[in-house]
Amino acid sequence: MQSLQGQLLIASPHLPDPNFLRTVVLMVQHDEEGALGLVLTRPTELTMSAMWQEVAGEEIEDESPVYLGGPVQGPLMALHGHPPAGEIEILPGVYFASDKENIEKLVRDEIEPKRIFIGYSGWGQHQLEAEMDAGGWLLLPAVADHVFTTDVERLWKEVTGKIGSDIMRSTLHLKGMPTDPNMN
Repeated sequence: MQSLQGQLLIASPHLPDPNFLRTVVLMVQHDEEGALGLVLTRPTELTMSAMWQEVAGEEIEDESPVYLGGPVQGPLMALHGHPPAGEIEILPGVYFASDKENIEKLVRDEIEPKRIFIGYSGWGQHQLEAEMDAGGWLLLPAVADHVFTTDVERLWKEVTGKIGSDIMRSTLHLKGMPTDPNMN
């Protein structure tokens, strides 16, 4: 089995779970026992300031949103670009943290770029593979810009456009696709 860590899962219209409608998920971990990912396209109304006041009882000035990483409850998690606070390097320039000390460092030291998540997306053994075989997910390699963009609508359009081009190229056996459809 090839690990999907560092890949984007893009929900297809064939995925029946409403939790994942129009989502882009970064795969954080994927092995024989299951998978863990974080939804990049679900900012919440909760700000970092409000969340940190609730969690740590401290005031900070950060009005950026906290993201809903998925339907499974768990500890706060972060994707960030600060190697010393990283527990796992997901892809070049993107690190994962869930340890309390690392999350505190990221927030208190105002380290950017970062995204803080409540909840995560989890799959049991072979569950994700079965959903992929059923056409529920499409794959695309991730880059740091995908992870840290604040324009989630643009991210959705960009990755679905890229997948559409890739599918057309492979279906039609093309080496490239012109940007101008009149060139066809």
